[in-house]
Amino acid sequence: MMLALEMFRSLPRTVVGRAVGTRMPGLLSGVAAPLRLATLEAPVVRHPGWARLRTRLSGICGSDLSMLSGSTSLYFSALVSLPFVPGHEVVAELVEDCEDLPAGTRVVVDPVLACAARGVEPCEGCAAGATNRCSRITVGDVSPGLQTGFCHDTGGGWGQQLSAHRSQLHPVPESLTDAQALLAEPLACAVHTALRAGVAAGDRVLVSGAGAVGLFVTLALRELTPAGEILVVAKHAHQRELVMALGASEVVAPHEVLRRVRRATGAFQLHPELSSAYLLGGVDVALDAVGSKASLETSLQATRAGGRVVLSGMPRPADLSAAWFRELEVVGSYASARVEPGGRSAFETALELAGHDALASVADGVAAYPLHRWREALDHAHSTGRLGTVKVAFDPRRTQ
Repeated sequence: MMLALEMFRSLPRTVVGRAVGTRMPGLLSGVAAPLRLATLEAPVVRHPGWARLRTRLSGICGSDLSMLSGSTSLYFSALVSLPFVPGHEVVAELVEDCEDLPAGTRVVVDPVLACAARGVEPCEGCAAGATNRCSRITVGDVSPGLQTGFCHDTGGGWGQQLSAHRSQLHPVPESLTDAQALLAEPLACAVHTALRAGVAAGDRVLVSGAGAVGLFVTLALRELTPAGEILVVAKHAHQRELVMALGASEVVAPHEVLRRVRRATGAFQLHPELSSAYLLGGVDVALDAVGSKASLETSLQATRAGGRVVLSGMPRPADLSAAWFRELEVVGSYASARVEPGGRSAFETALELAGHDALASVADGVAAYPLHRWREALDHAHSTGRLGTVKVAFDPRRTQ
């Protein structure tokens, strides 16, 4: 048996969560959260290539908070199997041998439950190494679930144990601490996003948002692409300092974006009736690292005709007029792939970036909570921007 946080189906709590949104985060970590601390049987998947893991750290992601608030699109309801233990950013150690990895090996988990993990023949995406595009995430050896942390059978990192397939496991170099390794999964997503953006030499790039996604995407853009100027939108002073250290050329507040882009590119700014301003002209590539309506529309409105807008945050409904009128390429970026452009796994690159000097303060500042303090942890995660924290996590080993 193990202690875990379990997400369960509750229509009343989901309705309350959707109604209060992020305006009352105390409710979203209290009576409105469809989450409970429970004693459960440790998940065991009895198929070849699977093994049990003991969680060391598991992050709280923006998608987890959206799930708990009921603001996630109903599109995803067919891709999960309730009840489940959340937690897809996972650092763990093997409880037992897993093929070539001996018990005790410290690993990070690629959460995507693709064909190899499900014991089915590779789909077109998996055969090409694009495991994040797997078409079999509802069938096979385990119950439906787009990722570990959204699947009933596998468990997730918000529990003391979980199960994972060898194809998901990446050994952690001894040089990395657990807190540094915890950054590997969001860094892998950032690597995928930066490469997916198709940045050409000297391109002007806008990153809308300086939370964890925006910070890591900025680092990946600077380290892995030939981007020229990288302009980042940030709300808080501590975000500005950190994102500059990670490779930004300049940081601006949300209300300054169009004016700054217009000045740099010579674009024209227009002011439609009863709507927000936009540019004719702008940056070559914009990456929405938030997913809010405002952030996505800022990205669309600041991009030149024929430019590219990358959705690296789970998007909310927004006005797509600019995408049609300016013939923008709107590109999705989900999770990460086993084979990225250049032939490497995103996780391989991410584990190298996790040791980057500029990320030392992020790793040192990881706020880890025991499972029984889950309400406090979620409150903290809802307020990371204001409080100056980049990553909040659970440490299921802790009792205090």
